[in-house]
Amino acid sequence: MKAVVTGGAGFIGSHLCDYLIAHGHQVVVLDDLSTGSESNLEQLRGNPAFELVKGTILDKRLVSDLIGESDTVFHLAAAVGVHNIVDKPLESLRTNLHGTENVVEAAAAHGARFAVASTSEVYGKNDSDGLTEDADRILGSPLKSRWSYAAAKGLDELVAYVYGTETGLPCVITRFFNIVGPRQTGRYGMVVPRFVSQALAGEPITVYGTGDQRRCFGSVFDVIPALVRLLDTPEAYNTAVNLGGKEEISIRGLADRVIELTGSSSEVRFVSYSDAYGAGYEDMQRRMPDTGLARELIGYEPTRTLDDIITSLVEHRRVGAPHPRVAVG
Repeated sequence: MKAVVTGGAGFIGSHLCDYLIAHGHQVVVLDDLSTGSESNLEQLRGNPAFELVKGTILDKRLVSDLIGESDTVFHLAAAVGVHNIVDKPLESLRTNLHGTENVVEAAAAHGARFAVASTSEVYGKNDSDGLTEDADRILGSPLKSRWSYAAAKGLDELVAYVYGTETGLPCVITRFFNIVGPRQTGRYGMVVPRFVSQALAGEPITVYGTGDQRRCFGSVFDVIPALVRLLDTPEAYNTAVNLGGKEEISIRGLADRVIELTGSSSEVRFVSYSDAYGAGYEDMQRRMPDTGLARELIGYEPTRTLDDIITSLVEHRRVGAPHPRVAVG
């Protein structure tokens, strides 16, 4: 295939590019480098099957031109990270809403199959035991910027779904649950890389809230092959599919695990949500995926443990290697 990867210079996007190139495909990345980095793609520089185009998904003509020359689109570009969403809600909404509409509209116009990356954030404050794809969404007040990302991604899903069903083009929506791996930065609020960086520097590990919040973390090396396989699976078209890990842990427990695996002398320091994000911030207490649909569709079964995931980040930071092994599953 010849694929356009929006947001391809980001953490997940760059691993997707590695995977596609390793499997013989051509890749064009569209990225404005606002949260991504060219260094994530350094290993692909000079490869005749790869091209990086610096631009924004808000540029409707550019998006259409690139997708018009391709047959597949992986749409990963988005305004991400809690800090970005809270600090720049209007800019984030524009990117996530209008950008996605441009990408999906161009895919439909040019007959390109497409995958849209969504997020477990769409479930909001639903803390059920194993969230299935048809679980209810429980969102906070629309006037709280914390929930603007969830609202926007929910609309992204709807736009993709409607275009897919009305045009008949293959469309897959993937909901990522806390995906972690090398190249991920804690700059935008991602908790595992932030904890690892603090532990390796011997700094206090800052846990927001009580630390009783529970999460389930998935490996990018498990998720990327699954994302590609789903777009080759007709039974997955025009539906949403959860992708993530299977080991649940509290955030306080995560901090302790990071300290143990790094051998750090860091202490754990608790920080209130208001100090971390400002007044009125809300969080969900639990987020655990049910990945049964992915297992049914493509035999998805995460193989990396939480210790594997943390260790991959630790090793990456210690040796400063920007280009870890490509997932081949």
